[in-house]
Order: sequence, then C-alpha cells, then structure tokens
Amino acid sequence: MNAHSSPHSIQLTVAQLVVTEAFYAGILDLPVRRSFTAKGAPDHLVIDMAGLAIIFVEEPDVSRAHPLLAPRFSMFPKGIGVTLHFAVTAIEDIRDAIMEEGLEVLYPLEIKPYGVKEMWCFDPDGYLIVLDETITPVQKK
Repeated sequence: MNAHSSPHSIQLTVAQLVVTEAFYAGILDLPVRRSFTAKGAPDHLVIDMAGLAIIFVEEPDVSRAHPLLAPRFSMFPKGIGVTLHFAVTAIEDIRDAIMEEGLEVLYPLEIKPYGVKEMWCFDPDGYLIVLDETITPVQKK
C-alpha cells in the first residue's frame, strides 16, 4: 500500500525533512504530513494533491536504499530543472515569510495580466517554486 492516496507521485531528495516541512507546511501552508513508515523504511513527508503526491526523502536515506544514486548527488545540485507550481492564498504573507527567512526570490511578487498574483522563489534545497494566487474580481454593486 502506498503512503499516499494519489495514483501518481514525484519523489524529491532533500537535505533535512524538518527544514522542508517548515517551508512547505509552515510558510506555504500546504497539506504536508509526515509518513507512518514500516520498520526500517525511511521517514518522509507527503503532500497529496489532486491525483499527484509529492514525496520528500532525505538524501542519506535515498543513498542507503539506492547506493548507485549516491555519486550523482555530488555531481548535480538538487533542484536543477525542476519547477513546482502551487496555487496559494495570502501570497503577500508568504512573500513576507520567504523574505524574512532569507530565501532566494527569482521573480518578485507581481500582478500578471492574466488575473493572478505570482512570484518565483527557491525552496531550501534549490527547487524552483512558482506561487500563484488568483485575483478575485471586484463585484460591482
């Protein structure tokens, strides 16, 4: 049985689950949960999202389970070529928290002509994150 309810998943390797959890659950307010693993299985985080689960596993656990991958972690930085898009609410608060934590922002918060507030930043492991908040049209009275 999967540790998540989604039929598809993406696994990302991270340096520290506690830092990843603080970013995705604490700052982005996404539905992150810690796994309940079988004995001997690595601890991990899961975000179940409409048919897709994002699973975060610490690098030493991945290297232990898959030793052939270990050399690649030193060859390629985490996050290269991966972009994760999330719809969020309270994007200004998220921006403030990201700035407070000193995380790198690629494109600052901006109102786009297609009706969203958007910003691009990097998570603590270098994965590119695009955040969108739909702008609610003002109701005319």
